[in-house]
Formats: sequence, C-alpha cells, structure tokens
Amino acid sequence: MSADNQLTPRQRDDLRTIAAMIVPASEEYEVPGADDPAIQADMLATLGRDTNLVVAALDHLARLAGGPLAELDAARRDAVAQEFRSSGGAAAATLVRVVLQCYYRDDRVLRSLGLELRAPFPKGHVLPDGDWSLLDPVKARAGALRRAT
Repeated sequence: MSADNQLTPRQRDDLRTIAAMIVPASEEYEVPGADDPAIQADMLATLGRDTNLVVAALDHLARLAGGPLAELDAARRDAVAQEFRSSGGAAAATLVRVVLQCYYRDDRVLRSLGLELRAPFPKGHVLPDGDWSLLDPVKARAGALRRAT
C-alpha cells in the first residue's frame, strides 16, 4: 500500500529533508541524495508495515523542530537531528532503515558501487532450456510426504 496518501504534505517534506541529511547527493561519485524524487517515490510506495513507525518518527521530528524541518537553518537542523537520533528510539531507527534501504536500491547508486543491475546468478552462465540436471540431487532424495493435520 502506498504511504503517499497516509503522510501529510508536511510529513513528506520532512521525510525529504531528513533523507537528504542522512544521505546527501555527491557530485564526486555522481550519485543523488536520498531526497531524489525517484528515491522518495520508492520510499512512499514501499513503506508498507513500516508506515506507522515512520509517521511516529516524523511526528517526533516535527515536535523537536517546532516547525517544518526544511525551514530551519543548517545549525538548528543538525541540532534537531542529533536530538532526534538520541531520543527517537525504534521509530527513528526504522526511518533511517527505510531511507537507506530505498537509497541503496536505486540503480544509479548500485552503478556507482560497481554492482550489476541484475541478480548475481547465473552470472552469464546460461542454462539450456529443458536442462533440469540441477534438480538431480533433489530427485535422488527419498520422498518426504507428511500427513496433513
């Protein structure tokens, strides 16, 4: 379920601001920050069961900031972030995990790390169609039928 309609515009702005603080853009490595629109869209689309904790974290962040986080000067924003980090508990940890998870899932970030944009298996080893020989060890095992209760 998309969290886009569960977060208020202010919460989405605060999420974008704190995400940029967690992972800023880097021209040196040619990667976006975690506030990039594509990464933000991924966050909002995949929050799922983390939505409640992320909302709690954003509410706590708003209380600490006393207003929109983006409108604070850099020094005050950093102070709020430090206080949030020490007092946010599981909600803050979930927010950071969500940001990092979506950031490191982005194709541009994966390329900058030298990773391939596909599953690591079969790594160029193409299996011929209909070759089921990989299943021979499984087929050799005795059946494991169990009674359903």
